[in-house]
Amino acid sequence: MIDSVRHPNTRLTMIAITDTIAISPDEIDERFVRASGPGGQHVNKVSSAVQLRFDLRQSRTLPKDLRQRAEKLAGRSLTREGVIVITADRFRSQERNRADALERLTTLLRQAAVRPKRRRPTRPGIGAVKRRLESKNKRGALKALRRNRPESD
Repeated sequence: MIDSVRHPNTRLTMIAITDTIAISPDEIDERFVRASGPGGQHVNKVSSAVQLRFDLRQSRTLPKDLRQRAEKLAGRSLTREGVIVITADRFRSQERNRADALERLTTLLRQAAVRPKRRRPTRPGIGAVKRRLESKNKRGALKALRRNRPESD
């Protein structure tokens, strides 16, 4: 579900990504194109698919670290210029496709907003080292038994 928050100084509704991060609808460009798929003759006459474009690199509202993570997550939907392009044509209605494209964008940005945990380098415990060395010794002893077989007449 898309959360929207009224911007205090304007009439625009901000699109909430997290509690502290929101993007302006001005940063999103929507184009309506003809969709493929079900719909019969209607699909040839009406532009119901939505092509949503969001300029990630030029966004004024997103922090730099979030933009970098979003670039990695976007994959093939990111252009060389840093624009995320999402095409939504699952539904027959233009409004449902708009909502679907916006939902996919907000989901991507919410995933990017989650900071990965830093890995703290650790060492194996003393018991783990002892168990590993004991298993290596047992395996080596077993192989040594196979090696030194006396020849029988």
